[in-house]
Amino acid sequence: MKIVVCDDSTEDLEKIKGLLTKYMETNKSMRFETEYYTDSKKLYHQIQGESQSDIYILDMIMSEQSGIDIGTLIRSTDQRSVIIYITSSDDFALEAYGVRAVRYLLKPVQEELFAEALDYAISNISKELKDALYTVKTKEGLVSIPYSKIEYIENYSRTLNICLTDGRNIQSIFIRKSFDEETRQIVESGSFIQVHKSFVVNMYHVDKLAPGNIIMESGARIPVSKTRTADVKKEYLKFVSEQYR
Repeated sequence: MKIVVCDDSTEDLEKIKGLLTKYMETNKSMRFETEYYTDSKKLYHQIQGESQSDIYILDMIMSEQSGIDIGTLIRSTDQRSVIIYITSSDDFALEAYGVRAVRYLLKPVQEELFAEALDYAISNISKELKDALYTVKTKEGLVSIPYSKIEYIENYSRTLNICLTDGRNIQSIFIRKSFDEETRQIVESGSFIQVHKSFVVNMYHVDKLAPGNIIMESGARIPVSKTRTADVKKEYLKFVSEQYR
């Protein structure tokens, strides 16, 4: 779960950082990645470069690019990300509604309201991930595949070989981006992991870990890179333990 916070007030940013740190400490079963910005223009340019996050916590009134400017840009390419606004004034509530922000928090932000906003944001994302689709370009056109139906994805001669749980394979056309870039969104969903430079697997469909490879429910043996072995084992065991909480 990637969370980006942007506030051009260093003092206010530190306060939000403290609230977010407390929230993460009480939700240790979840994996969080955080980024903090005081330069709204820098964040704006990063989003233009297609760098997207799961949750954005944005101050509305900033000198370079306003929170509304950033929210509008996010919505121009991404309908899934959740936006939470923080502000010292309630004069912009209608504009926040325009970019479908889930919460509008007044400064100084109260800890319980902040935690409730994050709970709501994460529940929304979790629901969407259950219904998420992986879209791939094939010779026949665009094909959308539910995440839950994907067993693993292989980088095969610069194409994506998507192996499904029903035994079917879907082959993409030639990919221009790197395999890491093509699969980044699905890996960031939390149920997929890259085990090799050419393989991403759905942890829901792993049968067991074996020396040097992973055995899938279909019986397919997927190689695990030596450099990734420790991390793969750690992430998979963490994933399994979370399913039984």
